[in-house]
Amino acid sequence: MRERQECDVLVIGGGPAGSTIAALLAEKGRHVVLLEKDQLPRFHIGESLLPLNLPLFDRLGVAEDVRRIGVYKPGAEVISDEHGVATTFRFANNPRLSVDHSYHVKRADFDRLLLDNSRRLGATVLERTRVTEVELGAEGRTKVTAIGCDGTPSSWFPRYLVDASGRDTLLASRLGFKRVDKRNNTAAVFGHFRNVLRREGDAEGMITMHLLEHGWFWMIPLPDGVMSVGLVGKQAFFKTRTGDLASFFARAVAASPSVAGRMANAEPIGALVATANYSYESRQCTGDGYILIGDAVAFIDPLFSSGVMMAMSSAAFGAEAVDAWFDDKTLGERLMRDYERKVRRGLNSLSWLIYRIDTPVLRDIFMASFDLFNTRNGLLAILGGDFYETPRLLSPLRRLQLAYGCLYLLSKAGFRLRTEGLTWRQRPREN
Repeated sequence: MRERQECDVLVIGGGPAGSTIAALLAEKGRHVVLLEKDQLPRFHIGESLLPLNLPLFDRLGVAEDVRRIGVYKPGAEVISDEHGVATTFRFANNPRLSVDHSYHVKRADFDRLLLDNSRRLGATVLERTRVTEVELGAEGRTKVTAIGCDGTPSSWFPRYLVDASGRDTLLASRLGFKRVDKRNNTAAVFGHFRNVLRREGDAEGMITMHLLEHGWFWMIPLPDGVMSVGLVGKQAFFKTRTGDLASFFARAVAASPSVAGRMANAEPIGALVATANYSYESRQCTGDGYILIGDAVAFIDPLFSSGVMMAMSSAAFGAEAVDAWFDDKTLGERLMRDYERKVRRGLNSLSWLIYRIDTPVLRDIFMASFDLFNTRNGLLAILGGDFYETPRLLSPLRRLQLAYGCLYLLSKAGFRLRTEGLTWRQRPREN
């Protein structure tokens, strides 16, 4: 066992959340140690970044590096075979967004960049070091036991603990805070492909969401001619699978004309990856001497590519609270409460959309040219990363909820919002 080791802040996890908070706190002069269980780079899904990520890149000093490794993303495209149309959302056309573009990245390269940047700003980073035990409040401080790459255990006694362990949910699981989101019981299968048809011109970098009867596909153009393609659906849909994963994926592709057309000459790069039951949240985000950030707090359906944005923004919010805590615990604890409320607002805004993405009403709002209650710009702002705003009477989320409620009531009377506007379909008579 190595000698007792102390630091101001111990960060568990070296993904975007952990790297961001480590960098920001080290830059403020705090003694920060980051423990990462793996050796980066490593494969990770979540490759499409949001416009409001970019101010964080500027703050961290990595904006030019992200531009260099990324594919320019001007907006998003939603395609529905049922509606027979495609709707394009361009960030530059939205007056509510202060940033007009973003990027798609290979997460292995992106995560490595952020971790190296935290080192550059002064954090001590130990890779291949797995945390095995956490004792909150032990000996006046939290005690964290870890095993290094050579098998040697070490004990750390930080003044403050940051859980950025991602889907390992280290503290939430051990403290009994984790709860599965049963309303969003989805599964996904995804992989990387070559020779997938890309859009032309300035639309080449669009992320595309292809709506299906039982879920949706994503298509994310990556560097070097690679396309990330994923299928997301309810677990009931995945339970209809017969045969191997590749056959199931191929049948889903064939069932969507818009997807099949783009995948006609696709060549897989490696095996497909499947995941399920990934939506959860922690009932508590902060406590005496610790904070949860990023996926350690919650993970929701990756419908709107919100994962990296939520990870890095929660880390930035958390860094302010933790830094204040060292100088003034009363102020720090107040900022912790503010942090928790802000994170909940973001989760609630995105969850409201995700719970309804399979409903005809919300899909009609996505696909229609008729913009009821001026919801289009508000919806795009939320999709661009502006999901922390406090809901008020005419906020983007409230406008969208109002439009949804009105259209839901109209649908009960036989009306639907189609590309040409509101239409009425007479219900068949009952015998």
